[in-house]
Amino acid sequence: MRRCLLAGLLWLLSLMGSEAQPLPSSPLSINAGAPTSPDIHQGRLVGVVVSSAVFYTATMLLLRKAWYKKRVPFHSFNDNGEWLQMDKVGHAATSYLMSRGGYELFRWTGVNDRAATITGGALALLFQTTLEIFDGTAEGWGFSKGDMLANVAGTALFVGQQYAFGNQLVQLKYGWRKSIYAPYRPNLLGKTTGIQLLKDYNAQQYWLSLNIASTFPVGPSFPRWLNVAVGYSGSGMTGGHENPPYVDAAGKEVKFERRRQFYLSPDADLSRIQAFSPSAQRFIGTAQFFKIAAPSIEYNRINGVRFHAFLVNKD
Repeated sequence: MRRCLLAGLLWLLSLMGSEAQPLPSSPLSINAGAPTSPDIHQGRLVGVVVSSAVFYTATMLLLRKAWYKKRVPFHSFNDNGEWLQMDKVGHAATSYLMSRGGYELFRWTGVNDRAATITGGALALLFQTTLEIFDGTAEGWGFSKGDMLANVAGTALFVGQQYAFGNQLVQLKYGWRKSIYAPYRPNLLGKTTGIQLLKDYNAQQYWLSLNIASTFPVGPSFPRWLNVAVGYSGSGMTGGHENPPYVDAAGKEVKFERRRQFYLSPDADLSRIQAFSPSAQRFIGTAQFFKIAAPSIEYNRINGVRFHAFLVNKD
């Protein structure tokens, strides 16, 4: 999942760079319902197709060189029990991000809503499937059916909502709060904050963020941007399936209990603020893969119910 998340973040940065350019007034935001078919901007379309092909090729070559040096015959690998399934949720979230990003990028070129939806989903699956095939020929890894199922689920969440509702009632988002566990296995979980962002599953959170006004009957004065988010995370993990023994400097064995964490928190979909221009709405909608930090209620089997204001470290 770490390679997929890295590819997704690079994809997001490239999209934000493209969508920061001035947009025509005719294309509607992703949240504006099923739009009409505007004229295609040929120059933009050619630029997007070429840049997407270049980005795909360059990213795959970079990852192939960095992570897949030792190759073996194609084989499968069952990692469904690892990391309390945090990596599987991460696959789904990354596929959702790439589907939405591809959609927004092709809508920017003037492609109609349905074609942009299909193209965004297809691009996400192309990226993710290529990485899974790389895994299948890499020593120490393997093709994971669980990963592919999660990739399809994330893409289906975006595509299905876009077809059914013309907007995203529920969004998949990523959250991160520095954990206390990385120093115990820095080679696996990351020595620096930048590496921990990708490798420390204890620090990651994934959120399903539901827009209230688009789902429930509310009055005209209700804030259209207000969401409620349900989050999932894991904690106490210093290994994939189990934690290896660890002895501190004083010779005392340190043990952590692995546990699932569930959260409830307010959130915001800033792309629904009508004061923003269509250009800003599209840009904000793509960038909102990162959940806004907000107070939350947590439940886990060890600590029970806990309230968090704004956590600095996550345990």
